[in-house]
Amino acid sequence: MRLDVHAVLESWSLPVPLTAATVVAVLVYLTGWRRLHSASVGVIATWRACCFLLGVFFVWVAVGSPLAAFDEQLLTVHMVQHLLLMTIAPALILLGAPVMPLLHGLPRYVVRSILGPVFRWKPVQLLGRLVSHPAVCWIAAAAALLGWHIPAAFTLGLQSEGWHVVEHTCFLCAGILFWWPVVQPWPSVPAWPRWSMLLYLFLATLPCDILSGFLVFSERVVYPVYFSAAPRFGMSVLEDQQCAGALMWTCVTIIYLVPTASLTTRMLGVRNQHANDFLQSEQHLIAVPPSDPQSAEVG
Repeated sequence: MRLDVHAVLESWSLPVPLTAATVVAVLVYLTGWRRLHSASVGVIATWRACCFLLGVFFVWVAVGSPLAAFDEQLLTVHMVQHLLLMTIAPALILLGAPVMPLLHGLPRYVVRSILGPVFRWKPVQLLGRLVSHPAVCWIAAAAALLGWHIPAAFTLGLQSEGWHVVEHTCFLCAGILFWWPVVQPWPSVPAWPRWSMLLYLFLATLPCDILSGFLVFSERVVYPVYFSAAPRFGMSVLEDQQCAGALMWTCVTIIYLVPTASLTTRMLGVRNQHANDFLQSEQHLIAVPPSDPQSAEVG
């Protein structure tokens, strides 16, 4: 096993363009974050900056770290990549409220002369409202998940380096779209009421459950391309497939449960606060004695 792992790791090399892009994104974000804090303390909390940095790091782990060297050997590792790119990293990046720090981290002439006119252009604004609509975000995420796990598309992505990059890009973009209406970072405007996100998250588990259940309970290998892969790390191809499906099933369920619980708690808290305010107002009205009409006439 050690020899196999060593051989796979020897085939890995540091992706310089991806690593450089990751470093640049981090530096631009931190520069903008520091500028915002120097201008107005506490604009973006420190924990949000940590979320952004962790999310960008997970993108690099999925695509550029030695983990990527094992995706052609194990479907389980391939599934870890997909979970990082589509489920974990995008949520963390959006929790970091990235738009404002990135804009303030770029040179001012770039924002004023290039990005500003582009963002103010009406077709771009219409496109932004379209792609950020919850229905479009949900469909895009489901289509990316199921489409790239069709055996023909999966094999194409695994055997072609160019298509592999397209696949990873689709997962990351679909993940950002999916989490956008849930996290609602600035400058997003909610298109649906907040309670609808509970249904949104519940329905999002269905494509994952269908795919993961199929991988777990299938009695045949869905992706025969892994028959030619070596080493197997002590697992058969079918066992690796079942492990990948179980990993997806478990992780997606737990990860989606976290925002569901958070949203439910917040909505119940707001509802209880409104109820308390109503009761206090009623008690105040009861405590105020009614005016005496006779005294009013005498006065």
